[in-house]
Amino acid sequence: MGFLRAVLLVLLSILVQRFSYAQNIMHSSDSFADAPGIVLAVDILLDGTGRILRNTRIVVKDSRIVAIDPAAGPIDYDLRGLTVMPGWIDAHVHITWSFGPDGKNAGQGGTTPAAAYAAAANAYATLMAGFTTVQSVGSSADIPLRDAIARGALPGPHILTSAEPIMGRGAATGSPEEIRAVVRERKAQGADLIKIYASGGMTRGAMTMSQEQLNAACDEANKQGLRTLIHAYRDAVRAATLAGCTQVEHGLGASDDDLRSMAEEGIYLDPQAGLLLDNYLQYEDRYLAAPYYTEESFAAMRELIPAHLDFLRRAMRIKSLKIVFGTDAVAGSHGRNAEDLIRRVRDVGMDAMTVMVSAQALGAKALRLDDRIGSIAPGLQADIIALEGDPLKDITAVRRVIFVMKDGIVYKNVSREGQRRRRATRISGTDRL
Repeated sequence: MGFLRAVLLVLLSILVQRFSYAQNIMHSSDSFADAPGIVLAVDILLDGTGRILRNTRIVVKDSRIVAIDPAAGPIDYDLRGLTVMPGWIDAHVHITWSFGPDGKNAGQGGTTPAAAYAAAANAYATLMAGFTTVQSVGSSADIPLRDAIARGALPGPHILTSAEPIMGRGAATGSPEEIRAVVRERKAQGADLIKIYASGGMTRGAMTMSQEQLNAACDEANKQGLRTLIHAYRDAVRAATLAGCTQVEHGLGASDDDLRSMAEEGIYLDPQAGLLLDNYLQYEDRYLAAPYYTEESFAAMRELIPAHLDFLRRAMRIKSLKIVFGTDAVAGSHGRNAEDLIRRVRDVGMDAMTVMVSAQALGAKALRLDDRIGSIAPGLQADIIALEGDPLKDITAVRRVIFVMKDGIVYKNVSREGQRRRRATRISGTDRL
């Protein structure tokens, strides 16, 4: 009931804001087209592409950015003293994964009321953390959540989903023609992209699809106008490149030659820097259950964190390799997605601006949505966030999201007094952000 009350309050706030906005901007002509926009004043603006703008203002009208104009006014939202940027994009989450009523991992949760409430809570937490777009790959339950958010029934990020993945199990997966039929079926179900399991897990297992099967899957997806995300470790990375797939997820075990081939073919790499494994280990008691989450698998996870960091270090040295930001967020990590941004800078040594861009303009290009999201520019959707602090100087600032606007609607705006209180709790050591 607490969560439902919170959702209702947010929705009421949005409705009030929309009514107030409409009342305030209508000219005597009653023409919305002639109405002025909302003006955001900013000191520091990271535009999402790597540029820094200073002392300017963003003008938002309806759901889009219409101008970057330092003379615009009057000011509706004063974000001076904060770092403003486009909302982040997480290219790999499992938004419906949650812990069940018993506190244990419920996976994607099914269609029970508890699972639906938990999925809505995950979406809300993700949006409040500054992620205005996510790509959720692996469950048909994503579709009704995506659609509810899109029509304004629930607060949450824009969601793109693969629905159910194509599970590679060698010959049992089906003939190339049968795989093509499954791709077409996913599109008919409403999938925005196709996810394919082409290999086993992080530590072991050969390819689970033949080259011919993978060729068929990626070729058919391309014919259907859909991107392909390939769960791939070791040899499956090269196979995905040969098949002309769009993006490789994880990638651990790939050689430098494999990564160079990906760069040459323009294939995106979506590795993780540790949030997933940290989360599993933090909630080991909730996940512990055969056959996948065993004492042995948790011991292996502890050993794998350095391997993931080393893999990312190798990948970042490959010229022209396009590395996007994805967390593989599951139960326990929704709303904490930015911790993987911190790990990339702090533990891998990646440049902070490069990491920001990977979750903004580059992430939008990977989703083929760079004409809509990923940067602050006229004509793009007004997905805008503001942080307390400068992530280029202190990457932990990504934990301190003060302001969230999505499609021109403000979902979060911490007052100056609220900001002071948050700073006080951090200093006292009680901050749990």
